[in-house]
Amino acid sequence: MRDERVLVTGGTGFIAQHCIIALLRDGYQVRTTVRSLSREAEVRQQLKTGGVEAGERLSFVVADLAADDGWHEAAAGCTYVLHGASPTPTGDKAGEDDWVRPAVEGNLRVLRAARAAGVRRVVLTSAFGAICAGHRKPEHRPFDETDWSDLTGDVWLYQKSKTLSERAAWNFIDREGGDLELSAINPVAVVGPALGKDYSHSIRLIKNLMDGQPGSPKVNCGFVDVRDVADLHVLAMTHPAAKGERFLAISGDSLWMADVARVLRERMGAAASKVPTRVLPNWLIRLGALKDPTMRGVVPLLGLDMNATGEKARRLLGWTPRPREEAIVAAAESLVRLGLLKETA
Repeated sequence: MRDERVLVTGGTGFIAQHCIIALLRDGYQVRTTVRSLSREAEVRQQLKTGGVEAGERLSFVVADLAADDGWHEAAAGCTYVLHGASPTPTGDKAGEDDWVRPAVEGNLRVLRAARAAGVRRVVLTSAFGAICAGHRKPEHRPFDETDWSDLTGDVWLYQKSKTLSERAAWNFIDREGGDLELSAINPVAVVGPALGKDYSHSIRLIKNLMDGQPGSPKVNCGFVDVRDVADLHVLAMTHPAAKGERFLAISGDSLWMADVARVLRERMGAAASKVPTRVLPNWLIRLGALKDPTMRGVVPLLGLDMNATGEKARRLLGWTPRPREEAIVAAAESLVRLGLLKETA
């Protein structure tokens, strides 16, 4: 067992739990934050589903991004911090103050605690949403780490919160970080194996297809396996070349949702019997968005090429992600295995 302890924030999160699994398998001691210790048993069970008995190598501490309490205790004695916890307000009434301010203040709260505790490096889980959004005239080239979302364009509050909170983290390091180092990971749609009912929004895309949604919108998306995202966090945590860098996490080129549906039909057999073959016309999506708030965010993405490159992580860190098709199928298989799909009537 290594002597080094790593703090992973937001231990109930999908990416966070896979990061904990990767760290425990590498021999690290891990501490994770939860908003209530009542979630500890659930987290341990989901880690077990992922193949790891955490035992005493994993400890829990209560801390909330909205308050200072618990963060200095959480960071104390840790060599590294993987910070993926982020506020996710719910409901149609959630506004900018619900999304942006908590994300920015949460990042700064964690960074201050890490600096005070003498942490060596923080790896921030940012998002592709901090890179790809709001560009009025997308150039015909893959997005890369030099791109930042244009907040004067058409962006969701989620994308705005991710952009401003990541910028706030880099500004903190530049101005008052001291010896604290920072790396950022910007994943595209994160799929791969779910560990329980709490999984990524991206896996919901797979679930909706498997459950038989009416068709596939003309939306383009990059995909990456959560296990590879976790591996990239661990690489960025220790690799000298990762200091001060952001890394886009994507496996291969992006896919249209119709391509994702085809992968599922080809690879999942009878379990994919309800996956649609139809491509939904753009006008139908726009019409549906007038009544369904969950569809409104799709409208600005219709027809846009959202391809990106993970070349930097491969070149600098030696990152080797699984094929995108394998990640998509792993998500679908886990939904079947855990009984999370709608039952056929």
